[in-house]
Amino acid sequence: MDILIQALTYINLNAILAIIAATAFGLFVGAIPGLTATMAVALMVPFTFFLDPIPALALMIAVGASSIYAGDIPGALLRIPGTPASAAYVADSNELVKQGKVNRVLGLGLVSSVIGGVIGSLILMLAAPVLAKFALNFSSYEYTWLSLLGLTCATLVVGNQPLKGMVTLCLGLLLACIGYDQISGVPRFTFGQISLLQGVNFIPAMIGLFAISGAIEYYRDKISQVSGVVPQTQTGINLFKGMGQVIWSRKLNLGRSSIIGTLIGALPGAGADIAAWISYAISKKFSRQQELYGHGSEEAIVDSSSSNNASLAGRWIPSLVFGIPGDSAAAIIIGVLYMKDMNPGPTLFLFQADKLYAVFILFLIANIALLPLATIAVSFIKRIIWIDKAILYPIILIFSIVGAFAIDNSGASVVVMLVMGVLGYWLQRKEYPVSPIILGMILGPMLEKNLLSSMIKSNGEWLAFVERPVSMALAVCFFLVVALQGRNIYRSFSR
Repeated sequence: MDILIQALTYINLNAILAIIAATAFGLFVGAIPGLTATMAVALMVPFTFFLDPIPALALMIAVGASSIYAGDIPGALLRIPGTPASAAYVADSNELVKQGKVNRVLGLGLVSSVIGGVIGSLILMLAAPVLAKFALNFSSYEYTWLSLLGLTCATLVVGNQPLKGMVTLCLGLLLACIGYDQISGVPRFTFGQISLLQGVNFIPAMIGLFAISGAIEYYRDKISQVSGVVPQTQTGINLFKGMGQVIWSRKLNLGRSSIIGTLIGALPGAGADIAAWISYAISKKFSRQQELYGHGSEEAIVDSSSSNNASLAGRWIPSLVFGIPGDSAAAIIIGVLYMKDMNPGPTLFLFQADKLYAVFILFLIANIALLPLATIAVSFIKRIIWIDKAILYPIILIFSIVGAFAIDNSGASVVVMLVMGVLGYWLQRKEYPVSPIILGMILGPMLEKNLLSSMIKSNGEWLAFVERPVSMALAVCFFLVVALQGRNIYRSFSR
C-alpha cells in the first residue's frame, strides 16, 4: 500500500497534460493511413528530453493506446486501415458503416479498446514477473509453431472461401521472401533492384491494397457512370448509445480477447496486429454467427479491438522485467527508460518500485482518458463520410503517397504501393480476399527466421520441434486447426 501511495505522488499535472497532448497526437497519427503507432511513438521521443521520467513515459503510453484505436476510424469510414492492427476487422467495420451504423461501430471499437487496455493494465500490474518469465521460455521452436498458428488465421477470416484465402496468403508469404535471406544474407527475388534488398515493407503494401485499390474502383465506377450510395448515417457524437447492453452480452469475449492480447503482447516479436488476427480467428471459431464475419460482425470488432489494445500493456512485461523489447515501439520505449535512469531489469522492481507502479497507474489513466478525447476527435473525423468522393479520393491519394514515402524517404515505397494497389484491385474483382496478404507479409519473416534457426540448432532433426512441452502443445493446436480447416474445405467442395 505504501508503494501505491508513493506512486500516486508521481501522477502530477504534468503527467496528466502529457497524456492529453499525446492522446490527441496519437489520434491524429493513427487516423492517417501509413503513419503507424510505432512512428507516433518515435515522434514523441524528442519531447521526452525535457520531461521528468513519469510524464515522459506518460507520453509513450498514451500515444501508443490512442494511435492503435485511431487506426479503426479510416478503416470503418473508408475501408483503409489506419494501422496494421486494424486490418483484421476492417471489412466488418466498413460493412456496418455502409448500413448507416457509424456511431455504433466507432463506439464499439472505442469502448472495447478501453476495456481491453484496462484489463491488460491490470494483468501487467498483477502478473508482470510471472508472464515475463513464461515468455522467456519461448525458444525458436515455440515461435515457429506460434507463427504457423497465426498463419492459420488466414483461412479462418475469409469466410466460405478458404482456398482463395490460402492463395492470397501464399502470395503474401512470397512477397515476404523478397530481400536478404535472414540466415545466409543472400539476396532473393530482387531482380537487381537495390531498393528490394530490404524486402517489401508491408505498410506501403497495405496502403496500396486498401486505399489505392479503392481509388481505382471509384474512378472505374465513375467512368462507367456507376455512382455509390452514401449511407444515412447517425448524427451527433453519442457513441455510447446501447453500448452497455452490447458490452455486457460480450463480457466473456472481452475477457478472453484481452487475456489473449496481453499474452501475445508479452511475446517478443508478436505485436498488436498479430494479437488482433488471432483474436479475430478465435472469435469466429466460437461464434454462433460465423456467417457475419467479414460482412458486418459486431462480435469481431469487440474481440479484435480489445485484443490489440490489451497487447500494448503486454509488450511492457518483457521490456520492464528483462529489458527485452516486444516490438519496435517497445525498443524505443526501452531507450527512453535508460535515458531517464530507469534501467529495465529485476532491480527495477527492487529499487524503483514506486516509479514502476506509477507507470502501471498511467496505463489505466491513459486508457480511461481515451474515452472523452476520442469521442471529441471522432465527432470531427467521421464527417469525412459525407464528403463528395470526387474531393475525398484525391486527398486520400495524396495522403497515401506521403505516407508511403515517409516510411523510408524513398520513391520505391511509392512504387510498391501503386503496384499493390493494382494487384489488390484485380484480386477483389476476382473475389479474392486481400487481408491474408498482409498477414503473410507480417508473419512470413518471423516464421522463416525461427524455422531456419531451429533447423540449424537441431541439425535438421524434426523431432526437436515437439520435444519441449510448450512447443508440443502449440503443435497439437496447430494440427487441430489444420484438420478442422481441411474438413471445411472438403465440405465446400462436396456442396
